[in-house]
Amino acid sequence: MSVALIVLAAGKGTRMNSDLPKVLHPIAGEAMLIHAIAAGGALDPARVVVVAGHEADAVRKAALAFDPETQVVLQAEQLGTAHAVAQAAPALDGFEGDAVVLYGDTPLIRPETLARMAEARARHDVVVLGFEAADPGRYGRLVMAGDVLERIVEFKDATEAERAITLCNSGVVMAAAPVLFDLVEAVGNDNAAGEYYLTDIVALARAAGLSATAVTCEEGETLGVNSRTELSRAEAAFQTRARAEALETGVTLQAPETVHFARDTWVGRDAVIEPYVIFGPGVTVESGAHIRAFSHLEGCHVSRGAVVGPYARLRPGTELSEDVRIGNFVEVKNALIAEAAKVNHLSYIGDAEIGERSNIGAGTITCNYDGVMKHRTTIGRGVFIGSDTMLVAPVSVGDGAMTASGSVITRDVEAGALALGRARQENKRGFATRFFEKLRALKAQKTKGE
Repeated sequence: MSVALIVLAAGKGTRMNSDLPKVLHPIAGEAMLIHAIAAGGALDPARVVVVAGHEADAVRKAALAFDPETQVVLQAEQLGTAHAVAQAAPALDGFEGDAVVLYGDTPLIRPETLARMAEARARHDVVVLGFEAADPGRYGRLVMAGDVLERIVEFKDATEAERAITLCNSGVVMAAAPVLFDLVEAVGNDNAAGEYYLTDIVALARAAGLSATAVTCEEGETLGVNSRTELSRAEAAFQTRARAEALETGVTLQAPETVHFARDTWVGRDAVIEPYVIFGPGVTVESGAHIRAFSHLEGCHVSRGAVVGPYARLRPGTELSEDVRIGNFVEVKNALIAEAAKVNHLSYIGDAEIGERSNIGAGTITCNYDGVMKHRTTIGRGVFIGSDTMLVAPVSVGDGAMTASGSVITRDVEAGALALGRARQENKRGFATRFFEKLRALKAQKTKGE
């Protein structure tokens, strides 16, 4: 059965005290909305519909950047969760598969949990996600009879016996799309808030002779983010989960609590991650690589056997081949570093290609930007770049060539050649002594005059 995701993302998030829509606040480097859509990806959805409202253009831009096939619809007035789901109906007109309702401000739902909901949908018409709450508070309660969900009772409407129930409603629901929209259409707003609540569909389903059940998950998965404090809790929960998963899959984290992962970070087994490493979005680290302390990586690929850092920065577009060495205080951006090449000290390599076994001396810079456009530097195989070389792009250095330390290279260097581009040194005997004597005399005269 094909599946459609309906992701509710219309809320303003007043408690966030921010100009940014609530669902676009980042966790692990990406908007909460993207976490929700990505979790639903476990169901291999045929359709994704995001229901936007506040700052809809910004929400649409973020959703389409992640998946250009996403449909974004508008909830002009926020009249409740059932009303929000109803806005997705025209976009899914004629869709006969299942629909699952997710929330853009609930970013920690596990893909495995949604897969279990899909399994339960094979036996029941409506499936609701619930959780055992340590402190049920004012959550809606799930009233069960065996594996049958009879109804969802809001706290304010619950009896004392129902308030004693600890199985609570997350709001996530799954049903055949036509069934879901028929039930939503029947929801009324005869309540204190005058809103249309999605929770009412369970009682409506039961009254129509449909079956309903609940699948449970850990309470932490259902954490909704409505404030900066809750945002920080969600970030901490994500990082704790990501670190545990890395350790379980064979990654060495020397100080796990200091390593920060992005949503999509992938690290292979037997990789070693030293303390205080930060991963931005789009990083792949292959098995056996070593990321040393205080390094920052984003949008890059690190191959087997490569060593990065300490204090290195890999920016988007960086590709490190096997056994590459990127050392301390080196920044690499949009560059391919071929097998066994070394950039060990205090260098910037941007918009460049470095060949196999080449050695880049300390303080080397590829001068890639002319103030308007970026230009590329190409360095061949087995090249030795002397310390403090400025490579003014566009420029290439042939296989086996070398540059003298302190050179400014503005023309291509042929294979096997030495490039020397620096001013002739002159030593002026006694000049420094005379110069400093003059300065000290001027200073003494100025001090006397004061």
